Amino acid sequence: MAERRAFAQKISRTVAAEVRKQIAGQYGGSPQLFKNLNVGTTTSNTVPLTEAVEPVDFEEYLITHPPIVESGPLRDLIEFPPDDIEVIYTPRECRTVVQAVPEEGDTDPHVRDCVRSYTEDWAVVNRKYHKLGTGFNPNTLDKQKERQKGLPKQVFEADEMPDSSSYQDDQRRSMSIDDTPRGSWACSIFDLKNSLPDALLPHLLDRAPNEEIDRHNEDQRKANRHRELFALHPALDEEEPIERHCVPEVPKEHFGQRLLVKCLSLKFEIEIEPIFASLALYDVKEKKKISENFFFDLNSEQTKAMLRPHIQTAAISTLARSAIFSITYPSQDVFLVIKLEKVLQQGDIGECAEPYMVFKESDAAKNKEKLEKLRSQSEQFCQRLGRYRMPFAWTAIHLMNIVNSAGSLERDTELEMKRKGSWSERRNSSIMGRRSLERTTSGDESCSLTGFRPATLTITNFFKQEGDRLSDEDLYKFLADMRRPSSVLRRLRPITAQLKLDISPAPENPHYCLTPDLLQVKPYPDSRVRPTREILEFPARDVYVPNTTYRNLLYVNPQSLNFANRQGSARNITVKVQFMNGEDPNNAMPVIFGKSSCADFSKEAYTAVVYHNRSPDFHDEVKIKLPASLSDHHHILFTFYHVSCQQKQNTPLETPVGYTWIPMLQNGRLRTGHFCLPVSLEKPPQISHSLSVPSVPLPGMKWVDNHRGVFNVEVVAVSTIHTQDQYLDKFFALVHALDEHMFPVRIGDMRIMENNLETELKSSIAALNSSQLEPVVRFLHLLLDKLVLLVVRPPVIAGQIVNLGQASFEVMASIVNRLHKYLDTSQDMHGRNSLLSSYIHYVFRLPSTDPNSPSPGPGGLGGSVHYATMARSAVRPASLNLNRSRSLSNSNPDISGTPTSPDDEVRSIIGSKVRLLNHAGGFMNLFHEELALQWVVSSGSVREGALQQAWFFFELMVKSIIHHLYFTDRLESPRKNRFPERFMDDITALVSTILVERLNTSLAFFLNDLLSVMDRGFVFTLIRAYWKQVSTKLYTLQNPTLESLRLDFLRIVCSHEHYVTLNLPCSLLTPPASPSPSVSSSSGFSTHVQDQKIANMFELSVPFREQHYLAGLVLSELSVILDPENEGLKVVSVVHNLLSSHDSDPRYADPEVKARVAMLYLPLIGIVMETLPQLHDFTGEDFTGDFNSAEEAEGEGNSMISQTVAMAIAGTSTPSPIRQHGSFSAESSRSLLICLLWVLKNADELVLQKWFTDLSVSQLNRLLDLLYLCVSCFEYKVKLTVLTFKKSKDMKAKLEEAILGSIGARQEMVRRKRSPSGSAFGSQENLRWRKDMTHWRQNSEKMDKTRAELEHEALIDGNLATEANLIILDTLEIIVQTVSVTESKESILGGVLKVLLHSMACNQSALYLQHCFATQRALVSKFPELLFEEETEQCADLCLRLLRSCSSSISTIRAHASASLYLLMRQNFEIGNNFARVKMQVTMSLSSLVGTSQNFNEEFLRRSLKTILTYAEEDLELRETTFPDQVQDLVFNLHMILSDTVKMKEHQEDPEMLIDLMYRIAKGYQTSPDLRLTWLQNMAGKHSERNNHAEAAQCLVHSAALVAEYLSMLEDRKYLPVGCVTFQNISSNVLEESAVSDDVVSPDEEGICSGKYFTEIGLVGLLEQAAASFSMAGMYEAVNEVYKVLIPIHEANRDAKKLATIHGKLQEAFGKIDGKRMFGTYFRVGFYGSKFGDLDEQEFVYKEPAITKLAEISHRLEGFYGERFGEDQVEVIKDSNPVDKCKLDPNKAFIQITYVEPYFDTYEMKDRITYFDKNYNLRRFVYCTPFTLDGRAHGDLHEQFKRKTILTTSHAFPYIKTRINIIHKEEIISTPIEVAIEDMQKKTQELAFATHQDPADAKMLQMVLQGSVGTTVNQGPLEVAQVFLSEIPSDPKLYRHHNKLRLCFKDFTKRCEDALRKNKSLIGPDQKEYQRELERNYHRLKEALQPLINRKIPQLYKPVLQVNSHR
Repeated sequence: MAERRAFAQKISRTVAAEVRKQIAGQYGGSPQLFKNLNVGTTTSNTVPLTEAVEPVDFEEYLITHPPIVESGPLRDLIEFPPDDIEVIYTPRECRTVVQAVPEEGDTDPHVRDCVRSYTEDWAVVNRKYHKLGTGFNPNTLDKQKERQKGLPKQVFEADEMPDSSSYQDDQRRSMSIDDTPRGSWACSIFDLKNSLPDALLPHLLDRAPNEEIDRHNEDQRKANRHRELFALHPALDEEEPIERHCVPEVPKEHFGQRLLVKCLSLKFEIEIEPIFASLALYDVKEKKKISENFFFDLNSEQTKAMLRPHIQTAAISTLARSAIFSITYPSQDVFLVIKLEKVLQQGDIGECAEPYMVFKESDAAKNKEKLEKLRSQSEQFCQRLGRYRMPFAWTAIHLMNIVNSAGSLERDTELEMKRKGSWSERRNSSIMGRRSLERTTSGDESCSLTGFRPATLTITNFFKQEGDRLSDEDLYKFLADMRRPSSVLRRLRPITAQLKLDISPAPENPHYCLTPDLLQVKPYPDSRVRPTREILEFPARDVYVPNTTYRNLLYVNPQSLNFANRQGSARNITVKVQFMNGEDPNNAMPVIFGKSSCADFSKEAYTAVVYHNRSPDFHDEVKIKLPASLSDHHHILFTFYHVSCQQKQNTPLETPVGYTWIPMLQNGRLRTGHFCLPVSLEKPPQISHSLSVPSVPLPGMKWVDNHRGVFNVEVVAVSTIHTQDQYLDKFFALVHALDEHMFPVRIGDMRIMENNLETELKSSIAALNSSQLEPVVRFLHLLLDKLVLLVVRPPVIAGQIVNLGQASFEVMASIVNRLHKYLDTSQDMHGRNSLLSSYIHYVFRLPSTDPNSPSPGPGGLGGSVHYATMARSAVRPASLNLNRSRSLSNSNPDISGTPTSPDDEVRSIIGSKVRLLNHAGGFMNLFHEELALQWVVSSGSVREGALQQAWFFFELMVKSIIHHLYFTDRLESPRKNRFPERFMDDITALVSTILVERLNTSLAFFLNDLLSVMDRGFVFTLIRAYWKQVSTKLYTLQNPTLESLRLDFLRIVCSHEHYVTLNLPCSLLTPPASPSPSVSSSSGFSTHVQDQKIANMFELSVPFREQHYLAGLVLSELSVILDPENEGLKVVSVVHNLLSSHDSDPRYADPEVKARVAMLYLPLIGIVMETLPQLHDFTGEDFTGDFNSAEEAEGEGNSMISQTVAMAIAGTSTPSPIRQHGSFSAESSRSLLICLLWVLKNADELVLQKWFTDLSVSQLNRLLDLLYLCVSCFEYKVKLTVLTFKKSKDMKAKLEEAILGSIGARQEMVRRKRSPSGSAFGSQENLRWRKDMTHWRQNSEKMDKTRAELEHEALIDGNLATEANLIILDTLEIIVQTVSVTESKESILGGVLKVLLHSMACNQSALYLQHCFATQRALVSKFPELLFEEETEQCADLCLRLLRSCSSSISTIRAHASASLYLLMRQNFEIGNNFARVKMQVTMSLSSLVGTSQNFNEEFLRRSLKTILTYAEEDLELRETTFPDQVQDLVFNLHMILSDTVKMKEHQEDPEMLIDLMYRIAKGYQTSPDLRLTWLQNMAGKHSERNNHAEAAQCLVHSAALVAEYLSMLEDRKYLPVGCVTFQNISSNVLEESAVSDDVVSPDEEGICSGKYFTEIGLVGLLEQAAASFSMAGMYEAVNEVYKVLIPIHEANRDAKKLATIHGKLQEAFGKIDGKRMFGTYFRVGFYGSKFGDLDEQEFVYKEPAITKLAEISHRLEGFYGERFGEDQVEVIKDSNPVDKCKLDPNKAFIQITYVEPYFDTYEMKDRITYFDKNYNLRRFVYCTPFTLDGRAHGDLHEQFKRKTILTTSHAFPYIKTRINIIHKEEIISTPIEVAIEDMQKKTQELAFATHQDPADAKMLQMVLQGSVGTTVNQGPLEVAQVFLSEIPSDPKLYRHHNKLRLCFKDFTKRCEDALRKNKSLIGPDQKEYQRELERNYHRLKEALQPLINRKIPQLYKPVLQVNSHR
C-alpha cells in the first residue's frame, strides 16, 4: 500500500486517485491495478505513469537493430519511406489569358521584384503520406460509405416481422378455464408427428476429437470476416479534429460580392441626338464613390453617324454593354448612379433638356416640323462641337431595394443565410479588419448580394443635371434625399425616358470578360464578341489582401475651377488632361483609357462643359495606365480652353485660357491625393517644369488670381507597384540601393552615403512598424521575402558584413502580431492568420534555392554579388573568425572567439557536399538556424511578440529546414548529422521556455513536423521536456485545463502519418542496454514469446513506454484518467482516432502487419479491465436504471424492485455499490470498448493466449465481465422501421431478473438479461437505449431519414453487432484454450459460459448464433460436468436460451439450437443415465417463455421439437437405451405446454381470461413446485404490468409460501417459516400451497426444487418483493405482516443492516396508514348466452381499481365483447334482478353487471375496525334490489320491498387473480316497514355524524338538516311516520317493527335538536334568518310527530311485566 500511496500523492488530485483505488479495491484488490500503477515493481528504475520515461534513442536503435525482413509490408513499418517529403513547384493559376506584366519590361529593380513576386511558381512542401495521419481519418461519413460497400445483410430475427396469421385464430372462443382438461394427448401428438423438422446438421452425432472440432469451428468463424472493424462503427461526433491543419487558401486577387449589370436599351420620347451614359456605385454613408465609371453607348447606328468626323474606329473593348461590379462591403447605402451626357450645344442644360420634357413620342406626327428643326440643329452641333460633351441628366437606383424585392431564390434560403452569418461576413471576414467588420455585422446593415433572383429594371424618370450642382457633394445630398418619402426630387419635373437594365448575381466564370486593365479573363473563346467589363472597385473601407497581380492605374478627377477673377472671356470651359513624358507636346502618351465607342487608349481627355459658367464643377474621371517605371519627366498636364458654342466669324473653336501640371514623382515617390493648383496664363517655358510643382512660382510667368490655387483636382492610384506608404517606400528603396550598389541613394530630400547606409537601413527596418497596415498587407509577400533575404544574406556595406538578423526578426514579429490583432476574423481554429499561413505555404522559399536559378545570383530573391553568399555551411567559415556563445548574438560581428578545430569544420563542410562560393569573403546564414537563434536571444516585447504568434515562426522554420534539406540532398542522410549541435540546443531552449497554456497546439504541430525531418529521439526528448513541464505545473497550480491541453498536444503529435513507425512496432522490448540484433527478428514472433516476459508487452512497463514511446504516452494518459467526464472523453477519442486510422490505413492492411500495430496497444486490454467499474453499464439498461423513468412513469413507481431489494435478493449481504454509476458516458465507454475489440481482433492469438495463461483467476474473471459488457454494448438495435413499440414492458422478466439476478458466485457486477424477446420487440428498453446512445450515432434521431438511409444504418449496425460478437467469441475460445492448457483455472469456465449465454440472450444475427452454438456445443463436450454439476443455474439459463432460439423464425438458428439442445440432453444422459436436470430445466424454461414472451411462435418451436425427435431416432449409439423414449416423453410434455400457449394467445387481449388461464396452468403444476413457481411468477409479472399491485403481491406471497413448504421439508431451521401456515395472516388463500397431498414430490429428487428460489435467499427475495408490491398497493398493514416473517430470518443471520432497512420501511408504512387510501371497487358480472362458451351462466365478482364507476366497467366489457362477437350481438342487462335465461335471445350474448359492496355480519364488525380491515380478506358481498309485489321496481312507501343478495366467492380478495367465481348466493327480503326502519336509521346516523364531526363542517351540517327538517317533499320523515306509525298494525308480527320505527323517530328528533343547536353556534349574523326558518320547521315537525311517537303498543309491554311477576 505504501508505494501506491506514494504514487498517488504524485498525482495532483490525490482524492480522485484514492477513490479510484477504492473502487478497484472492491474489485478483489485487483493485482493488475497494483502492477500498473507502480509499473514493473521488479525493476529498480520504476517511473510512475504520471511521468514520462526517457525515450529510447530512436536513430541509434534503428542502426543497432537492423531489420531481418528484406522487403514487404513489415519492412515498411520499420523506417519512413524514402519519398516521404518533397518540395513541389506548382505554377500559379492566372485569371487572365496573358500574364499581367508591364509592357516596358522590368527596368526598375523594385518593379522587377514586384512582378516576380506576382508571377513566380508556388513552392509547396508536400508530405506524401500526410493524408494517412489521424487528422484525415477516413472515418468521416462520406468515406465510411465507401468502406462499407459490399457488406452482407445480416439476418436478425428481431427484424423479421412475425407472421401474424399464424396465431391470430379466426374463431376466437372464450372459455372458462377452471376445469377443462389439459388438451388431449392424442391430438397433440398427432400435430407433432405431422410437422416437418428443420434440416439436420451433418456429422453432429459423430464423435470427433475436441481439437478437430475446435479447428473446424475456428475455420468457419474466421471465414469471410469483415477486415475493418472501425468501418462499421460510426465516427465520433467531433467538430473539426484538432490535429487537422487545413491547407491555407491559395493567395488570389480579391473580389467582393459580384453583381452583373447589363444595359439593354435607352430610349427617349424624342430621338434627335446621341446620348452617352455612364454607371458607377456610390456609398452615401461613407460619402465615397466605390467603383470606377463604366461608360456605355446605347445609341442607334444612325444616331452615332452624326458624330462621324470625331470618332476614330471604336475598339471592341469600348462597346461593352454589361459590367461586373464588385462590392466588398454591401450595405443599405449603396446606390447605382447613372449619368447621361450629350454633345455640347449652345444654351444651358435647362434649355437643352426642355424638348425632352415637352414632346411626347405619341405626338411625333403633330410636332414633325419642330422635331426636324431640332434634329438639324443637333446635327450642326455634332459636326462642329462633337468632341465636347455637356452634362445632361442623371438618376440613381437604390441597390438593396432591387436585391431584396427580387427576393431570395426561395424564402428558406434566406433563413439559411441568416443562420450562417451573412455572406459578406463569411466570405470577407478574412479581408476586413476588425474595425470594418463592426459595421458589416451590425443590425440589418449586413446585406447579401449573392442569392437574389435576377431582376430586369425599367427606369423611366431622369433628373435634369443642375449646372451649379455637379459636384459629388451635391450628389450625396440628392441620394440621401432620395431615400426620404417626401423627396425634393419628386417635385422636380423629370425627363421621361426608358432605360432597361438587367441586374443579377455575377456567374462564377463569366465568358468574354475584360479586367479593368483590359486583359482578357479566361475563358475567352472569341475575341470578336462584345465583352463584359469588370469594373474596378474602390472599397468603402480598407481591404486587407496581399497583391497577387500586376496593376498600375491612375485616376484623375478634376473637381472645380474658379476663373471668377480672371480677366477676359472664359465661360464655356473644358479641361484637357494629358499624361506627358517630357516637355514637348509630342510627348503626350497614349495611356488614357477610352470611354465608349472610341479607341482603347488616347493621348488626351476633355471634361464636360457647363455653359456660360466661369467657375464650373466637374464630374469627370480620367483613367490612366501608368508606366511601370516612372521618371522625373512624367507629369500630368492640364490645359484649360474656352469653347465657343456659336459659330462666329474668325473665332477659333477653342481658345487656351490657362495651364497647370502635376509632376508624377516627388523624391522618387508617386504623388497622389488632393491638389489645389494655381493656373498660369501662358504655356510654361520648355525648362523641365515637370520637376517643379506649379505652386513654386517660376520667374517671369503670369498666373491667374495672383498665383492662388484655383483648380481642385484629385489623383488616385490603384497600383501594386507603388506602396503609397513612406516607410515601406524607404525600406524598399534602401534594399534596392544595396542590390544595385548605387550610392549615394536619394530618399526624400536626403542623400544617403554608403557609410551611413547601415544605420539608415536599420532605422528603416524598425520604422516599418509605423507604416499603415493596409499597404503592409498589400505588399506582405514582398516585404517578408525581403526581410528573409536580409537574414539569410547579410549585406556587405563598405566591405563589412552587416548582420540584420535581429532587426528583421523583431520587425517580422511585430508585423505578424499586428496582422493577428487587427485581422482577428480571418483565423483558423488554431488561431493562424490565413494571410500568413498561405504566405508560408505557397510563397516562402529559401533565397536562391529556386530550381530555375542555377546560381544564387540575381534570379533568386533579387540576390547579387554584393551579398555574401555561401551555399551552405554547417559551421561558419573560420575566416570570419565568428564563434558565438550562448548569450551573444552573431548580430555583432566584432566578437571574436576560437572556433572548433579547423579540421572538424573542413570535414563537416566537405562532408555535406558543399561548395563554398565565397565571392566577397561573405557567407550565407541558414534561415532556420538564424531564426532559432534570434528567437532564443530575443527578450522583452520582441520575445513576447514572437511567442504570441509562435506558430508562424515554427512553420517558417520547418519549411526552411525542409527546403534546405531538399536542395542540399540531405533528406537521405542520417538524421543525427543533419543539423549542427547549436541549432538543436536552440530548439531545446525554445521548447523548454514556451508557455504551454498559450502555445500548446503550435508547439505540438511543430514537433509533429520535426518528427519528419529531425533526429526522432531528439524530438521525443522535447516531448518529454514538455511533459515534465506540464506535470510540474499540474502539481503546483492544480489547474485542470492543463490536463486537457496536454491531451490536445498528444493528439496532434500522434497524428503523425508515420506514428506506427515512430513507435518501433517491431521492437521486442528487449532492454535497450544490450541491443542484440538476433532478437529483433520479426518472423511470426511467437517463437520468441517464451524468451521474454510476456507481461512487459501487456503492461505499461518501462521498456514498453521507452520503446513504444508515443503509444506509451497515450496509454499512460488513459490509465491514469481521474475525471472520466472531460479528459476521459478526450483520451478515449485520441485512442479511438488512432485505431480507426490504423484500421483503414492501406499500409497496414496485411494481417501480419496489423498484428504488429495491435501490439502497440496490448496494455489497453489491462487498462480497460481496470476501468470496468467506471464504464457505462450497458447491461443495466434492463433494470438497474431508474425505474420511474419517463416511459414507465404511468403507474406511480411501477417498479417491482428497489435497488436495495434487488441487492438483498442477490445475496450480497451488504448493499455494496454494484458498480460506480456514471463515470464514463455511454459514448466514451462505447468508444473504449470498440478499441478493446479492435486490439483483441488484430493481436496475435498466440501472444494473447500466452498472456491469458499468466493472468490470475480474478483477472480473467474481470476480463470476462468486460466481454459481457461488450456484448450488451454492441447489441443490435432493431430497425426502427420494423419496430412497433408495444407498451407492455415485460415485467415478469424484470421480476425474475431481480430475484434470480445474482445468486451465482460472482454476479454482483452484471445482471442477466432474461427473455430476449422482451428486448427485441416491444420493450421500451430499446427506446431508452436509443435515447441514451444517440450522441454516438450521428444524429440518428432525425427521423426524417429516407428509408434507404435507415436500411443502410441497419445494415451497418447488423454487421457491427455480428463482428463485435464474433471477436468476443474468438476471445472466449482463446480463454477456453488457456484453461485446457493450465487446468488450474476451471473456475473461470462458468464466466465463459455466462458471457456466451448473455450473447445468446441479446439480439443476434443468424450468422453469429450458428458460431455461438457451435462454440457452446464444443464447450459442453469438453467440460460436461461444468454444466450439470457446478453451474447448475447456468444450465437453466442455457435451456431457456436454446428453447428461445428453437422458436426462432429463421431456420438456420432453429437448426443449430435444436442440435445444441439435443446434444445437451444426450450429454446429461451419458453422465447419469437420465437427464432429469435438463428435462426439468427445459420444461421450466418453456413455461417461462410462454408466460412472458409476446411474440412467441409455437409453429416454429413445434418444428424444432420435431427436429429433436428426428435426432433421437437417428442416434444409433443410444438406440438401445431408454434415452429415445425419455426424449419422446419430454417432447410430448413440451408440446402440451405449447397447446396451452395457443389458448393464451387467444386471450391475449382479455386480461381476466388470460390470468385465469395462467392460473389454471399453474394449478396443473401443483405437483411440480418449480413450474408452479414459474407460472406464479408469470402471473405476478402480468399483474404488475397492469398496475394490479395487490394481486402481484399475492402471487409473490403464494410463491414464498410454496418455497417455504419445500424448504421446511429440506431443512429444519427454527427461524424459517414452517410452511404456508405462517403466511395465513397475510392471506387466507395461501393454504392452497401446502404440500400435503399424495402426489407431492420429494424435494430431494434430482432436478426438483433445484431452482434458485428454493433457497433461503430466494425466499427472502420473494418476500422483499411482496412487501414492495403491497406498499405500492397502499396495503401497509400487509407490509407489516410480510416483514413479521422476514424479521426472524434476518435476526437469525444477525443482519443489522437489513433489519435497519426493514424497520425504516415499517416506519414509513405505519406513517402512511392514516392517509387517504382507496382500495378496489367490486362488481358482480354474470355472462349469459351460448356465445360465451364455457363462461355461459357463470357469475364472478370482479375487482376493479378504486373509484371505478359502473358505467366504466360496463363500457369496457361491452366494448371488449362487442369487438369479439360484433357490437349488435352484445347487450348489457341494466337491472340487477335475477335473469331468466328462457326470455333471452339465444343468438345474443348478455352481460349483467351490478355494483356490490363487501358484506359483514354484525359479529364480524367487531374485528373489522379500520378501512383496511373492511377491504381485505373479503369473501362476501352484497347488493340490494328494490321491488314491489306487482313487479314494478319502485312504488309507494307502503308497498316498497327490498331484496338483499349476499354473494360468497371461492377465495378471498385480494387473490392471485382479479375475478373470482361466486360459489354461494343467499337472499334476504325486507318488508316496507323494515325498509323504512333502515332509511330512518341511516338518516339518524348521518345527522349524528354531521353534528359531531371534527372539525365542524357547517355546509355539510346544513345540508343534512335541510334534508331532515326542511323537507316538505314526498317520502320525507314526516310522511314515513304518517304511513307506518299512524295506527297500530293488525298483524302482531309487525309489532316489533312498529316499535323499532317509533324509537328510531324518537332518536331522530333528538338528533335534529342537537344538530340545530350545533348549527346555531356555527353560523354568522347573515344566516340568522335561515336558522330561525330551520327552527320553525323543526318545531312544526316535532309537533306533528309528537302524538305518533308517544303511542306505545300495550301488547308489547304487558307480557314482559307478567312474566317477571310470575317469577
